[in-house]
Amino acid sequence: MSKSKNPKPALEGAPQAAPSDAIAKQDHQLTVMALLESAALVERGLDSQLSNICGISFSEYRLLQALSEAHEATATRVEVARQVGLTPSAVTRAFKPLEKLGFIRSTKSERDARRSLATLTSAGVERITNARAVVADQVANLPVSDLPSAALEQFRDNLLLLAGSGRGGR
Repeated sequence: MSKSKNPKPALEGAPQAAPSDAIAKQDHQLTVMALLESAALVERGLDSQLSNICGISFSEYRLLQALSEAHEATATRVEVARQVGLTPSAVTRAFKPLEKLGFIRSTKSERDARRSLATLTSAGVERITNARAVVADQVANLPVSDLPSAALEQFRDNLLLLAGSGRGGR
């Protein structure tokens, strides 16, 4: 029979979590860690396939996708940053190679010279169209594709709930 170590004594006056609360918190932490590990694995797979087939990274795909969804495929860096979850300066840095490759064009706003607009070029439209097909193929091969529609909808709703809680909602 092995001796178990005594747990450290709790701080005086500190609230004590019930054992079931501690287990629930541990379950929540394990769930979030599994989600993050799964997301990283999916992102690495998408990044690899996009790089091999289209010559762009998954991050660049997200930028081109954001521009393609904008009115007339044109947006400010701030608008793109907001959509992809980066800072405007990070978007500016990420746009430079995309401009050199001819996928986007930057222009100064006619109304405000301080405002720079990015526009998807015809080469960019072609690249994002091809990249969408690669992403669709990759997503179709994920195990989540085997879930029944109701389970998939519940899974998506839970992910959206989790995403909303990170933005100040609950």
